[in-house]
Amino acid sequence: MKGTSDLWPNEINGWKITEGPVPYDSTTAYKYMNGAAELFIAFNMRTLNVLKYEKTGQPAITLEIFRMAAPEDAYGIFSFENDDPRGSIGQGSEFGGGLLRFWKGSYFVSIYGDAPGAEVEKSTLRLGEQVASTIKERGDPPKILNLLPAGQAPFAKTQAWFLHSHILLNQRFFVAYDNILNLSGDVKAALGRYGSQKEKVQLLLIEYPSAPGADEAFGNFKKIYLSNAGVKVPVKTENNKWTAAEKRGNYLVIVFDAPDSQFAVKMIELTSARLKEGK
Repeated sequence: MKGTSDLWPNEINGWKITEGPVPYDSTTAYKYMNGAAELFIAFNMRTLNVLKYEKTGQPAITLEIFRMAAPEDAYGIFSFENDDPRGSIGQGSEFGGGLLRFWKGSYFVSIYGDAPGAEVEKSTLRLGEQVASTIKERGDPPKILNLLPAGQAPFAKTQAWFLHSHILLNQRFFVAYDNILNLSGDVKAALGRYGSQKEKVQLLLIEYPSAPGADEAFGNFKKIYLSNAGVKVPVKTENNKWTAAEKRGNYLVIVFDAPDSQFAVKMIELTSARLKEGK
């Protein structure tokens, strides 16, 4: 893997660096991104370098290179806002509205022009290709995503996200204001969405560093959310949907918003089977 200073060209299609690189880390990123920094810090951001490229008569182009703690975090920050990470730049990319986003190895990269235009968009893509080519590291998406059952109708998975933080979890599916599941940077979680447009069932799979960590989170969840219901016993919630949970080793499996108790139990069983296969 090349050092960060090797990751950007001095010039691209006549655009030259006029500012930067300006470095940030997880303690100073707020100065650049304000509230948006929380999202990146929640995915274990380590460093950020920001550069501006300018060319006479053309909009400026901004290059942001984030180095995350691991490839799964780079994938996580990229895919959290993108459900189809299959673009051709890096290991997954998307381009639209003049904004290019991609991930490769432990890096997440964002490139955008100050204004639209054919030349600036062409150069944005070219800059992305060149940065991606200098990143020799590659990585795999989070393995925990593979432990979510794909399922068949009515248990078919429609979307899935990787995350560490209860703040990120609440953005996709609100569980509680407090961090009752003890999510953190060393805890890996996958949230899958199942069912039809009418019935959206949420399956949350959490991997803790140890079984005692899973025990503590499971106890918190049962006490606060399930009123101490027994293992895998579904509970009907205020919205007339069903929730069930089960701990398996250092994993915690939770089903939210199932249409009936049988559906909740089946989702738990499908996930438990995937965990057994995965090991």
